[in-house]
Amino acid sequence: MKRSRINEIMAEADDFIRSFGFVLPPFAYWTPEEMAEKRDVARAVFEGRLGWDITDYGQGKYDELGLFLFTLRNGRLSDLQAGGGMCYAEKLLISNKDQISPMHRHYLKAEDIINRGGASLAIELFGSAPDGSCDPEAGGVVMCDGIARRFKPGEVLLFRPGESVTLMPGDWHAFWGEGGDVLIGEVSTVNNDETDNWFREPIGRFAEIEEDVAPTHLLASDYGAWIEAR
Repeated sequence: MKRSRINEIMAEADDFIRSFGFVLPPFAYWTPEEMAEKRDVARAVFEGRLGWDITDYGQGKYDELGLFLFTLRNGRLSDLQAGGGMCYAEKLLISNKDQISPMHRHYLKAEDIINRGGASLAIELFGSAPDGSCDPEAGGVVMCDGIARRFKPGEVLLFRPGESVTLMPGDWHAFWGEGGDVLIGEVSTVNNDETDNWFREPIGRFAEIEEDVAPTHLLASDYGAWIEAR
């Protein structure tokens, strides 16, 4: 993805989020220079990989295969392993009309996916095979706002604003905006996007970036090169 397109998506996403009464935290608006200056006092931002996350999964087709995310808070794996402390994470996502977030599951993370506003959120579901891979013949059960709902393999569930689904590790899922763009909330256990995603197809989690212009704000995936290496 070109950095200029990423900058545009950030501005568009900020407007979309604000249209539903949400406002991103102050660090969302720091320039790269401010990020570098605050690297000591804001160490938790960098260590938790909080902030902007825009991906085309390395495929170069963001409008068809992509996702906008912003990590608002993220706990510590050590707390989760110890059984107490900051064991949770929260994100805002934007899934555009017919923009696919491809079929995947998580190894560790359980997550509530919540339609916060806009169009319907479509989620396609499969169960796991004994080895954890996606089983085209397996369905399962998910909790939808506290109500158990059985799904057939490949069934697409639709969630209107205010509705949600709880996905457990092993629940294979792909999603998109049905009929329009959707603002999505994600509340989950501790999140590590570098290690906790298993995609059905051999694709990457992060975008490959062409630096055609300077970044307006850094992506979380930029922190290593722009902050930690300086």
